Amino acid sequence: MLETSEISVQKVEKSKIKEVDFNNIPFGRVYSDHMFIADYKDGEWTDLRIQPYENLSLAPASSVIHYGQSIFEGLKAYKTKSGETAIFRPKANAARLNKSAERMCIPEVPEDLFMHALKELLKLDSAWIPDQPGNSLYIRPFVFAMDDYIGIKPSDTYRFMIITCPVSSYYTEPVKVKIETKYTRAAEGGTGFAKAAGNYAGALYPARQAQKLGYHQLLWTDAKEHKYFEESGTMNIMFVINDTLITPEAGSTILRGITRDSVLTLARDWGMKVEERRITVEEVINAAKDGTLQEAFGAGTAATIAHIKLIGYEDTDYTLPAIEERKFSNKVLKAMDAIKSGEAEDKFGWLHMI
Repeated sequence: MLETSEISVQKVEKSKIKEVDFNNIPFGRVYSDHMFIADYKDGEWTDLRIQPYENLSLAPASSVIHYGQSIFEGLKAYKTKSGETAIFRPKANAARLNKSAERMCIPEVPEDLFMHALKELLKLDSAWIPDQPGNSLYIRPFVFAMDDYIGIKPSDTYRFMIITCPVSSYYTEPVKVKIETKYTRAAEGGTGFAKAAGNYAGALYPARQAQKLGYHQLLWTDAKEHKYFEESGTMNIMFVINDTLITPEAGSTILRGITRDSVLTLARDWGMKVEERRITVEEVINAAKDGTLQEAFGAGTAATIAHIKLIGYEDTDYTLPAIEERKFSNKVLKAMDAIKSGEAEDKFGWLHMI
């Protein structure tokens, strides 16, 4: 286990926290005072440090700029009712980061390094964790290539960083989604299961086209036939049809979401029927037409639960039941919030307390 002394700390001269209106926080725009950095060279992570949040200096030939060898994670910290700091399932994020690292030829970040860096950074910036209902501290760990070299090969040097930002809700209203049947997010054998930066860059153009039509996000379908649902923008997708929770099975094209797993775990614990399987566009549209589609929502760290208001398909919008009628998604959101705040028992050991 790493010792605290192995992380050097340079504190800000003056905190920016008094400039922040915690009752009106735009998502991903306001950053905490400090950031963690570690550099990989000669086969090991070195120079572990916490320093003031500031811009980076990169060589114009830095390989991450040219070849996109970059991965990231997203998780959140909360203030419990007793005033403690709780991080939601950080070890699951550490494990997934390393799954992404393997696929992208990036060296593993040891779990003890990940957890120790996270703990020390949050202890230093604990005042940045909002205590307003619905708010949290978003945590962004990421790793990227650092070689000053224009050549297509895995980098020899890397940087692991963690930055944090106080946030409110990612979506301020129920979302409108469009089923995408032309463009592709991920294909079998690709990097769809990894949180690789390029996955998101390639999704921007089709998402923008949908936004021009009045939708917030896309419901991605498979690359081969555009017949089966995969995920939605920044979230895994879930449906409740005839009192059964159905979600696409995670695989090589679908991110294995931690919020997704948490929702499924709670549903099974409550005795709800759960199916992880391929689900067709036709099945969902038919359920929307005959009234058996009771709920549709996205599950992800940023949004937690994002209610889907309507689904657009082939120039027709299918409106879903009113939010207040959605028994499961409202229940699961309330249950997860209660666990994170310490109001409910953490029976699955999801919280890491600092």
